[in-house]
Amino acid sequence: MNTKQVNNLCSLEKKNVALSSIIAAIFITTAKIIVGVITGSLGIISEALHSALDLVAAIITYFAVHFADQPADHSHHYGHGKIESLSALVETVLLVVTCAWIIYEAVNRLITGNFHLEVTFWSYAVVILSIVVDFSRSRALLKVAKKHNSQALEADALHFSTDIWSSLVVLLGLIFAQIGWHKADSIAALAVAVIVIGVSYKLGKKAVDTLLDKAPNELIPIIKNILKEFPEISSYHSLKVRQSGADTFIEISIHFSPNLHINKAHTITENIESKICSHVKRCYIHIHQEPEDENHN
Repeated sequence: MNTKQVNNLCSLEKKNVALSSIIAAIFITTAKIIVGVITGSLGIISEALHSALDLVAAIITYFAVHFADQPADHSHHYGHGKIESLSALVETVLLVVTCAWIIYEAVNRLITGNFHLEVTFWSYAVVILSIVVDFSRSRALLKVAKKHNSQALEADALHFSTDIWSSLVVLLGLIFAQIGWHKADSIAALAVAVIVIGVSYKLGKKAVDTLLDKAPNELIPIIKNILKEFPEISSYHSLKVRQSGADTFIEISIHFSPNLHINKAHTITENIESKICSHVKRCYIHIHQEPEDENHN
């Protein structure tokens, strides 16, 4: 199987898991909206809005993983991988907007004491069902995200895993509301907002770091340790690493003894590239060879 076929299979797997997330999000969002409106639970309504944005995010993710895997062209020499980071950033903005509404509505209810809440069997059923579906989706998304180094799928997995915790908070709020403490529902909604804000910050920071070509710190030591395995290298400098979607681009200048034959230097360079690529998935390496200055200290 050649590289193109492998990339096509990877792209198909990513799109399939993203599509399944869209279907799950539609189902969960619809159920939460219906139950939230019927019962008047702000906790469930806030969860419905959270899930609605998860649906938008899942749709964005689907298109992101599709276009991000398009090969490099004459206008995009490094491919289209950063579409995934842009997608994750958009998802962050959507989450923050949702949090603003949840906080406003929850605080308003706590101040005015205007609680309209009816806890029923369906209140518990939709929240518990949401937890089960979100757990299944987050695991499936994270598995594929790690397998293919997909930031967009990782962001989507983070959305669904966040839903699990926020749903647990809402479930706790429903229990307290049923025993007469109706403020618990609004407090639960505020807790959901805090959780989502925390996740949004982490997600947004990672997306911005990638868009600004921040060096992935976890890869630098790996590359340096590999270079130490080649005694023929006198020294090296200008090590640069950047990521774009699932792809990693590495640049480095290495110094050889001026007496080393060019063919030997070429063979060593190929071995270095092969070694790095065995540790870093989908990497593209440019190594510049230089003769070591005999007077260099």
